[in-house]
Amino acid sequence: MESAPSVLLGELFARTPDLLFIASPEGALLHGSGGLREALGPGAEGGALLADLAHPDDRAALSAAWSTLLQRDEPVSFSVRLRDGGGAYRALSCSASRSSDRGAVLGSLRPAPAAASSAMTSAMTEKELSTLQLKARILDGIAEHVDPLTIWALDRDGIYLYHDGKAVSKAGLKRGQYLGRSVYEIYAASPEAAADMQQWYDGEVRRGRGEAHGADWDTWLAPLRSQPAGPVDGVLGVSLDVSDSRLVEKELRVQLDQIAAQQKVIRDLSTPIIEVWDGVLTLPMVGTVDSVRTAEVMDSLLAQIVEKRARFAILDLTGVEVVDTRVASHLVQLITAIRLLGADGIVAGIKPTVAQTMVALGLDLTQLNTQRNLRAALNYAIRAMTGAQGSSSAASPALPRKPAP
Repeated sequence: MESAPSVLLGELFARTPDLLFIASPEGALLHGSGGLREALGPGAEGGALLADLAHPDDRAALSAAWSTLLQRDEPVSFSVRLRDGGGAYRALSCSASRSSDRGAVLGSLRPAPAAASSAMTSAMTEKELSTLQLKARILDGIAEHVDPLTIWALDRDGIYLYHDGKAVSKAGLKRGQYLGRSVYEIYAASPEAAADMQQWYDGEVRRGRGEAHGADWDTWLAPLRSQPAGPVDGVLGVSLDVSDSRLVEKELRVQLDQIAAQQKVIRDLSTPIIEVWDGVLTLPMVGTVDSVRTAEVMDSLLAQIVEKRARFAILDLTGVEVVDTRVASHLVQLITAIRLLGADGIVAGIKPTVAQTMVALGLDLTQLNTQRNLRAALNYAIRAMTGAQGSSSAASPALPRKPAP
């Protein structure tokens, strides 16, 4: 029963609604009462420094008061604004003194008297204060109801001042879990990320995409300033969980790739290159002929001419009703390219509408070998090849013999 009083005192400390704390001489919170944890949230636990919870404008005064406290045996009172669990600053009055063994500081907090609170907001009019409160409610409302959103804010030292939003839980975190923690410590395992974070304070607005906590995020970063033209003393981050839309985007990209592959197969089937005779290639073209399709045909046909050492290449336009002026120009260029490879290009089955288009271009068509249809083109190629072979064979006996010795 001897330990019962200490147990009861511990229970009282944990349950009291008063804001009580035990801190180290360096200002780290070692123990906090139930009321303190409820008022200041997770930021008041885990050895957090009072200086980190204090408003940036109050840190110098807090440091001076704390130094005085460490030099005296009697209690010291001072006013300070501390960040609560929602990221807002509360004006509090602190009374603290050294413990009997001088190894800790015992203190209590309570709402600041009206005079102190008024002094802290003396530069703020009632209308400005009302506007500030309205903005805070709007921010909390967005964080509470916009589903895929996370809103967070850092002070100049990278300490989380605000960390809320419904998307926080989707990332496997608790809302407000990072309050009072350093972003550099959280991402210490990634030096590159820490280096990028240092640049957030240059006053530029940024937007980036990345993966973290198993989700894809689209994040906007904006500088925070106490005064419109003042230095940057914080960073506001708005992160949108785009995992679902990114998944849809990937699926759509896969479908587009499949469609493109299918279209290529269809184009290949609609423009087959056929070797109808030894040294004679035929390319029947059917349907609509556009610039893209003509360019692909040109590459394929020229490659086949070289590979098979073809003498003739027949372009069969019997199934083509209409071509535009660009396609007609491409066809003439294709015939010229075939001739440069040492083969002869023949155009067969030209429709009247296609012929009119080619004439309207004003191109030189005198060197263009045309035939009425595919059969006529094949006859022409075979006769030309047979005649060339026959001429070569007939000319051989007429060559002069070498004189006898």
